[in-house]
Amino acid sequence: MNLDKNGRPVRKSHHSEEMKGNLISRLNRVEGQIRGIKGLIEKDTYCDDVLTQIAAAQSALNSVGKLLLEGHMKSCIVERIQAGEHEVVDELLVTVRKLMK
Repeated sequence: MNLDKNGRPVRKSHHSEEMKGNLISRLNRVEGQIRGIKGLIEKDTYCDDVLTQIAAAQSALNSVGKLLLEGHMKSCIVERIQAGEHEVVDELLVTVRKLMK
């Protein structure tokens, strides 16, 4: 079993190739949006237009987070609860709080 620097087991996700492709595609679009926003700032684009693009990028990134969270809950969380690792619920709550900031 591989351990991280804190001595905890290293866990891996269980995403299908289709899900991975979907997530990577969405993240590539977000990356493009961020580069576009940087370009807008470099061109001294009107602030409201830049802020609108920032909101769009944040929304796209939130969509990635929601998909990942859904998959995490349906696979990793369920498996760990079935294995008797009920502390995973607390871990999930911490993660959800971070996502909702």
